[in-house]
Amino acid sequence: MSDLLHSPLHDRHVALGAKLADFGGWEMPIEYPGGGVVAEHTAVRERVGIFDVSHLGKAWVRGSGAVDFVNGCFTNDLRRIGPGKAQYTMCCNESGGVIDDLIQYFYAEDEVFLIPNAANNHEVVRLLQAAAPADIEVVNAHQDYGVIAVQGTMSDEVLESLGFPTGHDYMAFREAKWEGKPVIVCRTGYTGERGYELLPRWEDTPALWDALVKAMAPYDGMPCGLGARDTLRTEMGYPLHGQDLSVEISPVQARSGWAVGWKKDAFWGRDALLAERAEGPRRISRGLVLTGRGIPRAHCAVMKDGQVVGEVTSGTFSPTRKIGVALALVDPSIVDGDEVSIDVRGRALAAVVTKPPFVEVQVRED
Repeated sequence: MSDLLHSPLHDRHVALGAKLADFGGWEMPIEYPGGGVVAEHTAVRERVGIFDVSHLGKAWVRGSGAVDFVNGCFTNDLRRIGPGKAQYTMCCNESGGVIDDLIQYFYAEDEVFLIPNAANNHEVVRLLQAAAPADIEVVNAHQDYGVIAVQGTMSDEVLESLGFPTGHDYMAFREAKWEGKPVIVCRTGYTGERGYELLPRWEDTPALWDALVKAMAPYDGMPCGLGARDTLRTEMGYPLHGQDLSVEISPVQARSGWAVGWKKDAFWGRDALLAERAEGPRRISRGLVLTGRGIPRAHCAVMKDGQVVGEVTSGTFSPTRKIGVALALVDPSIVDGDEVSIDVRGRALAAVVTKPPFVEVQVRED
C-alpha cells in the first residue's frame, strides 16, 4: 500500500493495531482490535464513537458571486439555506449521472466550502475550475484539513468537555477554537445519530484526536473504523457513491430528488434529470429487509416470481436489527411491502421491500 495516501492520523491507527485498507486512494482504518465492526457500531448507536474521515476531499470556492456560481453547478439550492448552514448536494454530468455527492458549506456570498468524497475531489475541483469565471477562485484544500466525526448520543458531552460549541441546528456549523487553534464544528455525520464533524487544520489533527480519545473514555466511547461507518450508513439508507449513486445511477433513480433544486434555472445535468423525472426512471432504489438468516451483498440479483427485477447496490448485516438489510435498484413496479428474494450464491433469501431508514432516526433531535 506504499502508493496510498495517509491521513494525519495514520500513525495513531497503526499504533492502535487497526486493520487498514484502500479507501479512494487512502490507507484508512476498517476496524480496531477489541470488538471490531459490531462493537464500534454499537458504541455509536448507544454511546459515542469517533471516526477519522480525513480522506474526504476539501475545496474552497471564493470570489464575487461564489454562491451563485456553485448554485449553477450542483443540484441542491443554496438559496434554501444561508450563511452558517451546510447542505447535501450532488455534482452531475450532462446525462444526469452523479459524479459525486458532497456537502457544501455556505460561508458567505463570496465563499463556499466543499467536502467531496476522497476519490472524486480532484475531478470536482477540476470541473469547477474549468467552469469558473475569471473572478472566481477554486482552491483544492484536500490536505489542508483533517476531519474527525464524533457521533452518538453522548457526542455533545464529549465535545463540551473540550470547550467546543454544541447544540446548534442540524447541518449548521460554527467556527471555534481549541487550545487557540481553529476548528470548524458542523452538526453533520453519516451514521443517523446525533453528532458532529470537526475540521481542524491538518497539522493540528493528531493532538485533537488524542484529546477526543481521552474525553470519550468516561462514556465508554471507541475509535471507529470505516467498516462501522458503512454498517451505520446502510441502516439509515444513506447512499454511498460508487455503489448507490454513480455516473450510471442518477438522483432520480436513487430517490435523492429531495437534494435537487428542481426550480433552479441551471445546474449540471438539469435537462436530463427533468426529462427522467417526467418520464419516470427505468429503475429505482428501494430498501430490503430480510425475513430470515443471511447477508445480502452488492451485485446480488433481486428476484420476484422467478424473474430478475433488480440488483443489490449495498447490503450488510444490521448489528442493530440483527437481520440483513440492503439497498437495491429495482424495477419501478416493485413497491414497499412487496415480497422478493435475493440470490446470494445460489441461495434465495426472502426479503420485504421496506422504506429506509431501517432503524430509529436520532440525527435531527434537539
